Amino acid sequence: MIVTLIIVCEVGFWVLLAAGLGARYLLRMPRTGAALLLCEPLLEVVLLVATAVDLKNGADPSAKHGIAALYIGYTAGHGHRTVKWLDGHAAHRFAGAPKPPGPPRYGLARAAHEGRVWLGTLTAAAVATALLWLAILYVDDPARTTSLYSWMHTAWRAAGIHGLIALSYALWPRKAPAREPKPEPEPVDARLR
Repeated sequence: MIVTLIIVCEVGFWVLLAAGLGARYLLRMPRTGAALLLCEPLLEVVLLVATAVDLKNGADPSAKHGIAALYIGYTAGHGHRTVKWLDGHAAHRFAGAPKPPGPPRYGLARAAHEGRVWLGTLTAAAVATALLWLAILYVDDPARTTSLYSWMHTAWRAAGIHGLIALSYALWPRKAPAREPKPEPEPVDARLR
């Protein structure tokens, strides 16, 4: 049931996103679009409640509960940025807004951008860990909750790897390509000879 609900929440996220952006830009109903976009966190609440009910009914904590926590953490850490990015592109495509700028490509500006994205991953790991701890306390049986600890390690391993990648942009910043100098025009006298 939980795995199916995770899939339903993921599909629901994209359906609500498309419906919200469609209402906002295609139907010219910005309030309805905003209301649909604000319903997206309710999907995570439904998943959280379903996971808690599943554990309360005696289900052994397993990978499905760990994946649910990671999914909710990812949405908390990166969901807003994803919605904002897609909203900017939809406004450009359907409402005549200027094209949203892409991330910086070079130097410390790129490193700062990667650092901000990594903070989203750090938030995701922290939220997933908090949810997993709550599940461990809720079940209150160390023999049944060992798999949930491994999901905490998975979350922090992913955050650590992403952090190293983000740090690499600061340690070895990518340099902008050198512009080729334009050839000097020949002086007028040389052409007359």
